[in-house]
Amino acid sequence: MRKYFRIAVLAGAVWISLLPVSAQYDLDPANKFARALDWIQRYYVDSVNTSKLVEDAIVGMLKDLDPHTVYMNRDEVRQMNEPLQGNFEGIGVSFYLLEDTILVIKPVPEGPSDKVGVKAGDKIITINGENVAGIGLTNDGVFERLRGPRGTTVTVGIKRQGEPELLQFKIQRDKIPIFSLDAAYMISPGVGYIKINRFAATTSREFTEAFRTLKSKGMTRLILDLSQNVGGYLEEAIRLADFFLSKNKLILYTHGLKSPRQDFIATSYGEFEKGDLVIVIDENSASASEIVAGAIQDWDRGLIVGRRSFGKGLVQRPVPLPDGSLIRLTVARYYTPTGRSIQKPYKDGIDAYEQDLIKRYQHG
Repeated sequence: MRKYFRIAVLAGAVWISLLPVSAQYDLDPANKFARALDWIQRYYVDSVNTSKLVEDAIVGMLKDLDPHTVYMNRDEVRQMNEPLQGNFEGIGVSFYLLEDTILVIKPVPEGPSDKVGVKAGDKIITINGENVAGIGLTNDGVFERLRGPRGTTVTVGIKRQGEPELLQFKIQRDKIPIFSLDAAYMISPGVGYIKINRFAATTSREFTEAFRTLKSKGMTRLILDLSQNVGGYLEEAIRLADFFLSKNKLILYTHGLKSPRQDFIATSYGEFEKGDLVIVIDENSASASEIVAGAIQDWDRGLIVGRRSFGKGLVQRPVPLPDGSLIRLTVARYYTPTGRSIQKPYKDGIDAYEQDLIKRYQHG
């Protein structure tokens, strides 16, 4: 046995020594990965799913970066864009996968889930009797289970804080309209109220139309509600802030190690540069919402009320990959006009970062 072992070791040593010298000392990480993948494809003992190996490698690599640099497959890219560009059929909830559990951020107002009583902070534990907590579910898996043709039903089991048992909700799927504005009306003489739920491609147009309608009814003061608004298109947030700020005022700037500082300046576009303004935010007001609120606060243009916002101030650039997937790569940080970074710390890791939101739901 000892003799056989020595022969095996010797054979292995000879095999390794036959590698080209250049391969032994090539320090390029990309070449290292390509070489490893090539050897797996050529010589691994069993068949392998190369696409999955590469996807898993990308996901593992990105986990060592910030919480918002992520890989998205082709289906996830399409599903990400739907709420900002069109409409879809489903149960109408915004969700977040927190510790392998579906956390409801908010139901779409007047959507199927909202009508049956699903609330922000609910955790979806079962879907049609199937346990979906702690099984490694992806966003794609959630969409597959919750979306479906209009008129079909799905039953979700929900864990709600303060309730000892799962709450069962039978929800009939419907077409979910994608509007940026949930409400726009006069709440008292001279005081208008507009609630924006996301910054989509049509947000500035929808807001302008609603604003002008309220102004025609005598509005001189505005309450702008950005609570539960998790963000969206940066361009739309800039246009909204521009609506309230006078020409040449800094709205925000971005800067990163390899991204030179870029300033975004108000134009003469604004239709409400004077007049009382109140902006409402909460723990789900993130990214684009925080850009608007931060600019208004720094220029003392209005009053910010509500709860501390989420703290998402990283700029992602979509990096398309050949198969239709992409990486949302963080390239810079957002800064308010006075130089405040919007981004909350994430040095303790992604788990602690994600726990912050659930702790705020539970403890305020």
